[in-house]
Amino acid sequence: QVHLVESGGGLVPARGSLRLSCAASGGIFSNYAMGWFRQAPGKEREFVAAISRSGGSTNYADSVKGRFTISRDNAKSTVWLQMVSLKPEDTAVYYCAAGIWPATVQGPYNYWGQGTQVTVSS
Repeated sequence: QVHLVESGGGLVPARGSLRLSCAASGGIFSNYAMGWFRQAPGKEREFVAAISRSGGSTNYADSVKGRFTISRDNAKSTVWLQMVSLKPEDTAVYYCAAGIWPATVQGPYNYWGQGTQVTVSS
């Protein structure tokens, strides 16, 4: 059983930056691909970024490509999402997830964090 805790969310002006962290416990972190998803009010949860078990492969949603960077440190059991050039439309609750492979859909992810709120003001 993997327990995930996100942190780092907050209120930031447009064009600002934030770095989200997701700390994992209760499992062998390097056994899991990791993903970030987000859910805005009134919208479906959507894929943001994913990273393979080793960190050698990443994938991004088109809407964040070039602005967000996912990374991980298996020794620290932590995955990060560095976000720059933030836009008001990036406002959402951001969730990290652990799963079988770095999928762009929710199904393969077995474990989810509680989420952290990111609000980008215009």
